[in-house]
Amino acid sequence: MKPLLYLLLTALPASKVFAADTDSMQLAVVEQSMRDKILTDIQTGFEVKNKSFDSTIYQLNGRIQRLDSTLHYTANKQEKLDKILERVQLLEDKQRAVEQNETDVYQVNYQSAVINLVSMEREIKPLVLFHATEDFFDGLTETSNPATYSGYSEWFGKFKKYVEKKKSKEATFQAISNMLSLSGSVSASIPLTGTIGAMLCNGMATYVSSISHHQKQLRTEAERMFTLTVTLSQFNSDKDKIDNEWDDITKSLGQLREDYDSVLSRNLCMINSPKGAFVTCYSKESDADKRYVYLSDLRHKSANEVTLLKTTDPKNWKEAVYYQLMDVQSLKMQYGDITSRISQHIDKYNALINKYKADKEIGPRMAALQIKLNTLKETFDHTFDPKQYKNTVAKMYKLM
Repeated sequence: MKPLLYLLLTALPASKVFAADTDSMQLAVVEQSMRDKILTDIQTGFEVKNKSFDSTIYQLNGRIQRLDSTLHYTANKQEKLDKILERVQLLEDKQRAVEQNETDVYQVNYQSAVINLVSMEREIKPLVLFHATEDFFDGLTETSNPATYSGYSEWFGKFKKYVEKKKSKEATFQAISNMLSLSGSVSASIPLTGTIGAMLCNGMATYVSSISHHQKQLRTEAERMFTLTVTLSQFNSDKDKIDNEWDDITKSLGQLREDYDSVLSRNLCMINSPKGAFVTCYSKESDADKRYVYLSDLRHKSANEVTLLKTTDPKNWKEAVYYQLMDVQSLKMQYGDITSRISQHIDKYNALINKYKADKEIGPRMAALQIKLNTLKETFDHTFDPKQYKNTVAKMYKLM
């Protein structure tokens, strides 16, 4: 069973799947550069405001300290009252500066959240398409199929004839015969694992034992093919355990997609940006410059939304923004976790190869699989860096 990570392209021809896979990964790199540029612009703008805030607070504190130092020595009541009023004004100016800086922090965080949220759409795509038709999994399937080994199909034909002779006398061979009739041939998905696989191997063992020692060549061939079948049965069992773990990853990826659509729709609604514009101007837009313009527009709408929330709901505006920040960060952390799990499961195939690389029959194929697995791992690591990604996500917001 192949790991099913390509949820969106199961009906496409392999050549088109592969092309889409490669293009999506390239687009992910372009999109990352675009996103980073906008985030850098947001950061730069905030740093300018923050420096101005620091300077303002420094100056106000200095003036307040100077007033405090003269108040004690001021005897004239009117002059003292004027200085007290001036001090109150300075404190109010300081409070306004602090509140504006707080708004600036929420604005830069929400801008970052929205840009990261929207650009995730093009992060998820290559992850969904990643598996597609990678050489490694094709090689893995070929290795696990006994019909791809020299002489096996011919020998299996002899075994089938033996089964037909024995089926009227033994129920086991009748069952094997029925199974072979349903599958058509050894290359048409005859199971080598589980109860059916065990029954098939038992039937083959009986067949091998029935061959006279005087028929040395025939018996040697039968023993070799039987050994190959048993080895492949164990290989497939080990492989299936790894493959089956991908089901949970596939489910997690599907859940991530659902959560993403929900959070995206909610935030686009918040900043009064139609979902249709997202599809037209970003998701389906091939011109990077036009996508950049769209992201830039979202950036400004996000900042304006924070200001509007603060004005219209002064008691709850921070809470409203905070929940969106946490939702976006959670989504990105989920994405990082999924890529980590994929990376770990790719490593399990490496352990599978190491287990069988010394085997006389299938060992030679392990070397070729190792090369393909290394290529697969390098491709994945180049496109997805789970550790770095999650580290960046953990630091994506300014402290509030």
